[in-house]
Amino acid sequence: METISGSIVALVTPFNEDKDQTVNLDKLEELIHYHADRGTSGVLVCGTTGESPTLNHQEHEQVIYRSTQVAKERGIKIVAGTGSNSTIEAVRLTTHAAQIGVDACLIVTPYYNKPTPAGLMAHFQELDSVGIPLIAYNIPGRTGINITPSTFIELAHSCQNIVGLKASNGNLDEITETAYLLRALPRSCAIYSGDDSLTLPILAVGGIGVISVAANILPKTMSQLVHEYRSKNVDKARLIAQNIHGFCRSLLKVGANPAPIKAVMNMAGMQVGSVRKPIVEISPEQAALLVTLNQKMAEDFTNTALSYEGLNLTLPRLIK
Repeated sequence: METISGSIVALVTPFNEDKDQTVNLDKLEELIHYHADRGTSGVLVCGTTGESPTLNHQEHEQVIYRSTQVAKERGIKIVAGTGSNSTIEAVRLTTHAAQIGVDACLIVTPYYNKPTPAGLMAHFQELDSVGIPLIAYNIPGRTGINITPSTFIELAHSCQNIVGLKASNGNLDEITETAYLLRALPRSCAIYSGDDSLTLPILAVGGIGVISVAANILPKTMSQLVHEYRSKNVDKARLIAQNIHGFCRSLLKVGANPAPIKAVMNMAGMQVGSVRKPIVEISPEQAALLVTLNQKMAEDFTNTALSYEGLNLTLPRLIK
């Protein structure tokens, strides 16, 4: 697989406003076209932001299939979240995604059952046999298990199809150590920031991109941040990172992801529907805070003479 660098959007799954909150596949297609038109390097579907825990098996497969069709048509990379805390189910869904033609699969560490490092190795070795590029997803705040640098290097040595790590543990020391240890791997293996607000420091220690929540509404900005840094325009990248920091942090603090980002998208008129329970909508006060932070972010871009995407948020558009 050609290494995917730049900004990969962790795409929301849009739902219809019917009783069952069915997946809005037409809106899904529209969102992928939106990102293809705005410089996003790749699209991740069925991740945390895509509400994969509340998609049933049929919906999960439908989203991957439809997204892959559109992504291939538009020439944008497609990554599918196919992890599970059941190795059998993860292999089944990863095989399905591989047959459809995705570029890579994102594999979250098994959650709730908390396997040992030996169990993690057995899990990823089974997935490695599917024969598709895999990006390991380390998000201990949700899974209860952390992939340590030494464990990841063992996985990368043992599983030739592991081509990357999505680092969402927020630990720059461990991410730096992982990047250092990867220097001894006799093949390429990428690190992606899994936290928008840490994108710049992770790039600085060896990351090549971000799998981004904020890119759902700031696709050009997130792409530009990575591009400027990798083009050695470090001062410009630093200003962008500073300008978006407060807004990006709040997207993960004012409510459970993806409730805040879906609220912002709806306030921007993108009509992606509500979240599925047990995730609930953010409060009107939280929505107002995001509007204020967006206004402050726009002012910061103006004050630093940088272009801004001009995100206009209107509170009445918030899905109730």
